[in-house]
Amino acid sequence: MAGVSGCMKYSMFFFNFLFWLCGCFILGVSIWLRVSKDVQHTVQEDIPAINLMIAIGAIITGLGFFGCCGAIRESRCLLLLFFIGLLLIFILLVAAGILGVVYRLKAEGMLTDTLQKYIPIDTQSAEFKTDIENLQTQGKCCGLIKGAQDWGGVAPASCNCTDKPASDCVLYKGTNVYKQPCLQFLTDMMTKHAGIILGVAFGLAVVMLFGLGFSMSLYCQIGRK
Repeated sequence: MAGVSGCMKYSMFFFNFLFWLCGCFILGVSIWLRVSKDVQHTVQEDIPAINLMIAIGAIITGLGFFGCCGAIRESRCLLLLFFIGLLLIFILLVAAGILGVVYRLKAEGMLTDTLQKYIPIDTQSAEFKTDIENLQTQGKCCGLIKGAQDWGGVAPASCNCTDKPASDCVLYKGTNVYKQPCLQFLTDMMTKHAGIILGVAFGLAVVMLFGLGFSMSLYCQIGRK
């Protein structure tokens, strides 16, 4: 190990082990957001940041493994590949962060455009209508954008307003239904998820800056052996 600091070497190994754990964490969180029942699958396909974070998490897990091998074996090739991969992931994280900010600021407008194509709801598939009914039950809301009229006919029982004050209900074709459309509920949910993505991306980006410094320092030390 002449020319190579043992402290640097094992610090790099420890960092990459933590980095691997971060990759597992970000992959798990992203998959949870993707399959979460809070966001129905009919709108999940319109959240590009989540898909990007899943890809980043998977790549980070692999990079952490290669970084550990490069540190222990003192392989300049593996360390260089790790550095390049880490730099690319850092750029992707910045992109995910930007997407998260944009999505958070424009969530309502983006959701309105997305949901508009599903109106009237009565003309959609049975699976879609079941998803919307589940959403209405969970969010205490009715319809997508304008309320019960989004169904195009008689609103389903999931719209019935029986557990809220009268001020939160409205009469629709002889039945009291939830006054608030589900757009606001979905907007709040999307904003919360975008916040999680931003937090994870920022934290991992800070860790990556240390990783870039560690890997390049060890790479240079090995080169002086």
